[in-house]
Amino acid sequence: MVQPESDLEGCAREPIHIPGAIQPHGALFVLRPSDMTVIQASANASDLLGSSLTLGKGLTDLEPAVERIRGWYESGEPALQVAIPDQGLILIAHRSNGLIIIEVEQAEEATASGIFSGLRSFIERLAAQPDTPGSLNETVRFVQELTGFDRVLAYRFDDAWNGQVVAEAGNGRLPSYLDLRFPASDIPAQARALYATNRVRLIPDARYEPVPLEPALNPETNEPLDLSSAQLRSVSPVHLEYMRNMGTAASMSISIMIDGHLWGLVSCHSAQPHKVSSTLRDLCDFVVQSLAMRIAAQERAAEASQRVDLSQVTGRLLASMSASSDWVEGLAEARYDLLRQVSATGAAIMTDARCICLGSTPAEPHLQAIVHWLEQSGDAEEVFATASLSAQLPSATDFADTASGILAVRLSKLYPSWLIWVRPEVHRTVTWGGDPHKHVAENGRIHPRKSFDAWQEQVRLQALPWTAAEIAAARDLRAAIVGIVLRRAEELAELTSELQRSNKELEAFSYSVSHDLRAPFRHIVGFAQLLREREGELDEKSRHYLSNISESALAAGRLVDDLLNFSHLGRTAIVPKKVDMNKLVSEVVKSVMLTQSERKIEWRIAPLPVAWGDSTLLRQVWYNLVDNAVKYTRDQDPAVIAIDGSADAEQVVYRISDNGVGFDMAYVGKLFGVFQRLQRAEDFEGTGIGLALARRIIERHGGSITATGEVGKGAEFVFALPTPDRKGRAIA
Repeated sequence: MVQPESDLEGCAREPIHIPGAIQPHGALFVLRPSDMTVIQASANASDLLGSSLTLGKGLTDLEPAVERIRGWYESGEPALQVAIPDQGLILIAHRSNGLIIIEVEQAEEATASGIFSGLRSFIERLAAQPDTPGSLNETVRFVQELTGFDRVLAYRFDDAWNGQVVAEAGNGRLPSYLDLRFPASDIPAQARALYATNRVRLIPDARYEPVPLEPALNPETNEPLDLSSAQLRSVSPVHLEYMRNMGTAASMSISIMIDGHLWGLVSCHSAQPHKVSSTLRDLCDFVVQSLAMRIAAQERAAEASQRVDLSQVTGRLLASMSASSDWVEGLAEARYDLLRQVSATGAAIMTDARCICLGSTPAEPHLQAIVHWLEQSGDAEEVFATASLSAQLPSATDFADTASGILAVRLSKLYPSWLIWVRPEVHRTVTWGGDPHKHVAENGRIHPRKSFDAWQEQVRLQALPWTAAEIAAARDLRAAIVGIVLRRAEELAELTSELQRSNKELEAFSYSVSHDLRAPFRHIVGFAQLLREREGELDEKSRHYLSNISESALAAGRLVDDLLNFSHLGRTAIVPKKVDMNKLVSEVVKSVMLTQSERKIEWRIAPLPVAWGDSTLLRQVWYNLVDNAVKYTRDQDPAVIAIDGSADAEQVVYRISDNGVGFDMAYVGKLFGVFQRLQRAEDFEGTGIGLALARRIIERHGGSITATGEVGKGAEFVFALPTPDRKGRAIA
């Protein structure tokens, strides 16, 4: 029967590092470092050490060994091996949670010359191998010759921790597993963690009876003893059953560690019980770690060669982007290099509203769905790669024929801009050592599968995986794109700086001119009035001329005052605070109506939310808007002017509408420009600066202002101001 997932997970969480027992081919005891007292031991310890070992006492008959152990403990060295020739024993020491664990085994003779000769031969054979498969084959052959196991396998893990037998040497007593795959559940996560911690594990007899530790809980910690680094550690009953189901009575595993990670295993099996001495185990560990260094060197060399080739492609892409005014177009023009960059069959450049597809890619709606998923996914940072997109995005099965695998780089953290490479689904047949999906449960306990016969599976929805060099090349290209974009941004910033400087100079000029013109216009008005008073007998035409001079000078003076206010606004510091808009609008309406007392106006003013800004400047905004509403409704009876507002967490919005002359929306772009008037000057007085001034004040508050209108039916002005809590609010 198929086991429920919860049972499988429970098996995977088995605490195999604290079994409370050891294998019987050796003994174990624990020393307290402070006084070298034995505080815990396996039940068979006295059988090997005799009277030398008693719980609660020191090792009185092994004082030379104790002194070496004490010196080792203080040195910080990871492990110690001490021979006791007169008893034919070897003591192996390591630390665990502040305690000293000593493992004891029978010593077996081995000549140094024989070991050295064998090692020299192996190193020469290993150095002659040009690639990783050859190195693996040489290693398993040498380990099989050295140890006498019936079968020695090299077993490599993939990204999902499934394993594949990639090399094998044997004598025919056990079936061949070469090229077979085994599911990750055969070696659960906690077992892999122990393989990384303790590189060598020996099980001489799969039918052994575990030897318990006494007492069961360590007296110092009051917890089970952590045996993660002990080679004698008793193994899980499930694993022993797994071995028996495989037809193996003995096994030894040596971890292949590359850059601190578990790359694979050299796994040894025999049909009958088979013990390997500690000396030979150490020699096998040396051999396998030599293999690991060889694999690391070969893989780094292959990756370095690939990176050199891909860096040349990156250079050509960079040149194409730099030569184009639009980096996207430049990248698209180098389409073959863009695909070659990561050995892809298609690519898509997704920026803003553009989607440029090259090669074989999914349809644009599918690409947009991928981008949306990438944006929503917390896993996607600068670079995202997968060989099976449908495993994470189920809808990707619809376009697996073009994009089962994707490699995507984020081009912007502010906008959904991505460069995405795709690879199609690759149909292939995988041969497993037994059905990887089958689990057997009997009597309420999970059992390992019993069949290891070859079982074939058709793999779908998988693309060829992206290599580390290809992912690095994608990351390098992203850096190049970001660099080009930043360079263009710097050029724009430089232009903006020049424009700002010019604007400041223009502001200073307009301020100076406006300020200097105020006095002459006042003089003209004053002298015209004096002339009228002095020459009392002027004819009607002369008085008309003087009146026109005064009115024109007054109008020019008002224009100069508005220009002065407009230019002065760029120099005025904004002092933001809470502004009671109800009070401010009421005061503005009263001020405007002082000169319009004869007008019949229906005011519809709703309660207004509080604003955050400079009250003096906001008063000027309201004055200009209210004054315009009153002015442009003069021909209406009654005139209707409505003012209301609303607020949310981001902004407060205010509206003022009227039923006046309105304007044609075709000219709305001119409405807020300086000296831009949509009505004839002779029909409505004004300087044409009021709305430009209002917009400038609102924008300096970090807000915006818009207008809508219809000729003969009125106009509506809407302006929004940010709230104090809105992120990114800018008042300059």
